[in-house]
Amino acid sequence: MPTRPRLTRSIPFWGLVVVSVATIAGGWYITTDKLGSMTTTLTDGSATGVDVYVGQSIAQLGSILIGAGVIGVLLALGVAAVSTLRPHAPVEVVEPIDWNSEAETAAEEPQAAEAKTDAAPAEAAEPVDAEAEASVAAR
Repeated sequence: MPTRPRLTRSIPFWGLVVVSVATIAGGWYITTDKLGSMTTTLTDGSATGVDVYVGQSIAQLGSILIGAGVIGVLLALGVAAVSTLRPHAPVEVVEPIDWNSEAETAAEEPQAAEAKTDAAPAEAAEPVDAEAEASVAAR
């Protein structure tokens, strides 16, 4: 089963979040700057046609950028919500380390070595028995 990285380590996800927030910030800056400029020129009577008509279009562009950024943030939240529904790899259960059993094993090793030396003479006796059985079988 192929595994995917967690969402917190996904570069495209964080790219979507960063670009969306940057788009919101840029749209906010354009809108407030142009509306402030239009308000100032209209109240003091020095507004021109370019300030009024082009300023409205630029303010509208800023609000469109804010809307696009909000949609991007909502998409990122949707992706985060959907990623919780994705099945995760099963967690492998590991038994805790029993430190007492390791100490007991180290204490039992010398006894096992003594048992091997006791078994060595018995192994030497077996070939003799096998030769005797072979001579009996040949008769």
